[in-house]
Amino acid sequence: MPDLHLTPLNALHLELGARMVPFAGYSMPVQYPAGLMAEHHHTRNAAGLFDVSHMGQLRLVGPDAAAAFETLVPVDVIDLAVGKQRYGLLLNEDGGIIDDLMFFKREADIFVIVNGACKVEDIAHIQAKIGQRCEVIPMPEMALLALQGPQAVDALSRLAPGVEKLVFMTGGSFDVAGIPCFLTRSGYTGEDGFEISVHAEQAEALARALLAQPEVKPIGLGARNSLRLEAGLCLYGNDLDPTTTPIEAGLNWAIQKVRRSGGAREGGFPGASKILAQLADTTGAITRKRVGLVALERIPVREHTALQDAAGNPIGEVTSGLLGPTVDKPIAMAYVAPAFAAIGSQINAVVRGKIVPMEVVTMPFTPNRYFRG
Repeated sequence: MPDLHLTPLNALHLELGARMVPFAGYSMPVQYPAGLMAEHHHTRNAAGLFDVSHMGQLRLVGPDAAAAFETLVPVDVIDLAVGKQRYGLLLNEDGGIIDDLMFFKREADIFVIVNGACKVEDIAHIQAKIGQRCEVIPMPEMALLALQGPQAVDALSRLAPGVEKLVFMTGGSFDVAGIPCFLTRSGYTGEDGFEISVHAEQAEALARALLAQPEVKPIGLGARNSLRLEAGLCLYGNDLDPTTTPIEAGLNWAIQKVRRSGGAREGGFPGASKILAQLADTTGAITRKRVGLVALERIPVREHTALQDAAGNPIGEVTSGLLGPTVDKPIAMAYVAPAFAAIGSQINAVVRGKIVPMEVVTMPFTPNRYFRG
C-alpha cells in the first residue's frame, strides 16, 4: 500500500500482528490476531487501545474564535465553558452535514477534532470561512489515541493520577507516563474512556505504556465500527453526508436552545432556514429519518441494503449494519420515510433477493456507560 499515509504507530501495529487495510488515506489496523469479536468484547469488559491518528486536529486562536466558529455550526460555541467539550456539525448552505466533529474550549484556544477522511477539506473550509476572524492552525504533528472501556480509567489513572476526577466531555493537560498529553473523557464506543492527543514523536512510547497495563489490549477498526454501531453513533460517509441534515439524522439534541427558534442567537449558521423549519416539523419539511433496526431473523443486513414496506414499495436504505457482538443479533441504522420511523414499525430488508423482516427500535442498541460523575 505504497500510496497510503502511515500513522506514528505503524511499526507497533505490525509488531503486534495487525492486519492492515486502507482507511481514510492511511494504512490502519482492522484487527489483531485475537480477532474482531474478541476485541469488541474486551473493550466492553476491560479496556481497548485504538490508534485514531488519522483524525484531523486543529486549533482556533483569537478573541473572536468562538463567535466565528459558531457561524459554521448549529451549536452553542460561545457559552461553552472552559474545560468542556461538545459535539458539533459542520454544515453546507443547504443544511447538509460536511462533517461531524468534537471541539473543546481551552483558555487559549478552541481545540477541534475532525474525521480523517474529511480533514483536508474541513480545514480548508474553516480557513476560507473564518480565517480572517481567527487563526486556524492545523496540528499534523500530533497523534491521537483512544483508550476505551469500563477499566480505561483504572489503567490511565496509574499513569496519570487525577484523570479519574474528569467526567464525560471534560478534559485537560496531563503527563501520562511522563509524556505531555491533552486528553478528554470521551470516545466513540458508548463506553467510558479517553481520547489522548500526543506529539507524534512520543505516540509509540505512550501506546507501549498503556499496553503494559493489565487491562489494556490493542483494538482495530473492525471492533471500533461494531462498538460505535451498538452505541447508536453515526459514521460519517455512511450515516451522515452532505445531503443529510442534522434533523433527518436525529441529531436535534446537538442543537442547543440558544441556536433554535426563539433563542438569543437563533440561526446564523449555514442552512438555518431549512433546519429550523425541520425542527418545527412543518408539513413535508422532513422527508426521511434515521432509525435503528433489529432483524427478526439471524441474517446480517449491511449498508446499502434496500428497505421496503409490506407491499414491496421502496421506503429507504440501510446505512450501517452488522451482527452486534454484545446484543448478539443483527442490527442496523437506516433512513426511512417518516411514516415508517415510529418505534415498533415493521419493514422489510432485501438481502440478496431474500426478504428479511426488521423492526424499528430505540437506540442505542446497548446502553451507553459514559461516566457523568
